[in-house]
Amino acid sequence: MDSANSRTEFLFRSDSYLNTVAAKVVDVNDLGGIVLDRTNFYATSGGQPGDVGFLETADGGKIKIATTIHPNGEKHEIVHVPEEGEQLPTIGDEVTCHIDWENRYKLMRVHTALHLLSVVIPLPVTGGSIGAEKGRLDFQMPEPPEDKDALAAELNALIARELDVQEEWISEAELDANPDLVKTMSVKPPSGQGKIRMIRIVDGDQTIDWQPCGGTHVANTREIGKMRLGKVEKKGKINRRVAIHFDE
Repeated sequence: MDSANSRTEFLFRSDSYLNTVAAKVVDVNDLGGIVLDRTNFYATSGGQPGDVGFLETADGGKIKIATTIHPNGEKHEIVHVPEEGEQLPTIGDEVTCHIDWENRYKLMRVHTALHLLSVVIPLPVTGGSIGAEKGRLDFQMPEPPEDKDALAAELNALIARELDVQEEWISEAELDANPDLVKTMSVKPPSGQGKIRMIRIVDGDQTIDWQPCGGTHVANTREIGKMRLGKVEKKGKINRRVAIHFDE
């Protein structure tokens, strides 16, 4: 479990490719939200949307899941929100979790590409959003980039290096001692558990990027595919939004 208070094991943290898993219903809240003892569904946070899919019941029925959330911002809890009108399970029921894998895999590719974008543009990140077709980061960037094509070429060169993407954990004390590891100014890593999940992107012994992140990523950048830069929009006095899209 992720903390002493958690009722759910977050399986996506150690295996982003787990698209089907057996679980047990531990709660159905007053709004019909379903809590499981373990899940491969990622819950909305850090700019990444929650997974959609369905829960398969023991009798072969399907409960369609419209989104997955952390209720009231409690990052140690995950609630699966069924589509309106779906038949709710009973506490203790055994179910099989099926995420929409095609959607999740695109999110993983975009999310990992955004990590590399923060390497190509080494400026403080003030916001971000991840979608299945595109993503964006907001940077503390008073002036627009001089050569957008050069940035796109640099991003795709990193992707083409087939960099490994690794998960590891450090203590909160270690992060406090190295505050520069946090690139995002608007989103802080969840604290209070004593440990912080880190994502390291490497080329052999060389670290390309290392930062706190709770999201899902591909195992190697070769899976991302070619990306292109979209609009660079001014957002406030010193902020600019840089979008990336699949170049397909």
